[in-house]
Amino acid sequence: MEEIIIAMKQVSKEFPGVKALQNIDLEICRGEIHGLVGENGAGKSTLIKILGGSYTATSGEVYMDGRKLQMHAPLDAQMAGISVVHQELKLVDALTVMENIYLGRWPKNSARMVDWKGMREAAGKLLRDLGVELDPEELVGNLTVAQKQIVEICKVLSTNARFIVMDEPSAVLTPSEMDTLYTIIRKLKADGITILYISHRLEEIFALCDHVTVLRDGQKITTVEAKDVSRTELIHMMVGRELGIEYPKEQVEQGEVILSVRNLNRPGVLTDISFDLHRGEILGFAGLVGAGRTEVARAIMGADQGATGEILLKGEPYEIRDVPTAIHKGIGLVSEDRKKEGLVLNLSIKQNLSMVNMKRVLRKGFFSEKLENELAEKYIRDLNIVTPSPEKEVIYLSGGNQQKVVIGKWLNADCDVLIVDEPTRGIDVGAKKEIYTIMCELVKAGKAIIMISSEMPELLGMCDRILVMHDGRLTGSFDIEEATQDKLMEKAIQ
Repeated sequence: MEEIIIAMKQVSKEFPGVKALQNIDLEICRGEIHGLVGENGAGKSTLIKILGGSYTATSGEVYMDGRKLQMHAPLDAQMAGISVVHQELKLVDALTVMENIYLGRWPKNSARMVDWKGMREAAGKLLRDLGVELDPEELVGNLTVAQKQIVEICKVLSTNARFIVMDEPSAVLTPSEMDTLYTIIRKLKADGITILYISHRLEEIFALCDHVTVLRDGQKITTVEAKDVSRTELIHMMVGRELGIEYPKEQVEQGEVILSVRNLNRPGVLTDISFDLHRGEILGFAGLVGAGRTEVARAIMGADQGATGEILLKGEPYEIRDVPTAIHKGIGLVSEDRKKEGLVLNLSIKQNLSMVNMKRVLRKGFFSEKLENELAEKYIRDLNIVTPSPEKEVIYLSGGNQQKVVIGKWLNADCDVLIVDEPTRGIDVGAKKEIYTIMCELVKAGKAIIMISSEMPELLGMCDRILVMHDGRLTGSFDIEEATQDKLMEKAIQ
């Protein structure tokens, strides 16, 4: 019989007006990788925060190794042997790898001074044990995202964690970086460490996990062996409804060229980027992280200075100047980092929806709260944004609903060209389907979309054409009928 390391018994968590978790029973076996899946708002984050000591359950009990835990702060969880690798990395770029690993716990020598040599040796051992070649004295600010992820893992291992929660650890990793992460996770399992693995990428759940638990609307639906369930079955358990075709792309008759880019350059970043975008088209941009895809979007949007080249928008010369000019001309950008660049988190839903086109909420030159409320209600309804009120601050929405607010903001601007950069990163399959449907409706209405994504199945499922980038250059162009993952990857790594 498998030994239980973590047991949650009838755990509930309530906030004012919201039951985030309801009577959760969960058992996780020692030394396994246990997946946790569910739509945004299903309760995954709340469950993680209870296990990590950030929240105290309203009712119910948590046990580790059969002992009831009393956790009121993250330090309590750490002392019990539980650590969390958060989706948003908690590192200090100005400090070294070893200083981050032991942040707040720098070892002291007999003279009560920082034991730099001992810290260097201990950090080096942690890195070597994971099979990673990384200098303990390297500044974290110089590392890739994947290397920073490894530092976070070393940080929790340095606390002698026996149970590690990993929240969307691969969200911004390239395929090769994901392979490295997989190797490290499997090594941790082989060393007897138990992992609770949260991801919206179901292929990761099937590749890594022994069991998977499904949450929906704050309730546990089931726990199954990963090998005994199909992707379709798992999706149905998560959403509680049939999603139908995962990618709802329809054939749309394309119109005239709406955006023509010739010889777009930015010294050291972009070299001779040229392409055309048609009305009714979804044009994909593929490539590894750092290939220059986002830089193309930001150059067109005027968000980065120093770009040169010739651009025609609706047949007229378009001068790259600044973001307000781009918005005025009918170009919008759903940026890859919705929290930092897409939203003002402490403002309400209605304020975020109206901010790029205030003309829609003005009456005779004066702000109209009535018009702002009507506008918000329209997009909340049309985009199926789940919220108790338009007054709700967007920081409290799930990732999928936050992304819908960003899209609604640009719909309100009535853009002819919409650039979407990683539009479904960190959101669940149900919200993904809704965002894909919005994109399809836009191109059917004669708009045009540039879609940047690191998920090749997403590009293949949603685009009419796909351009591939490597090292700031275009290296391939494929009509969707001829595009395959192998062909895209070949051009992405050349």
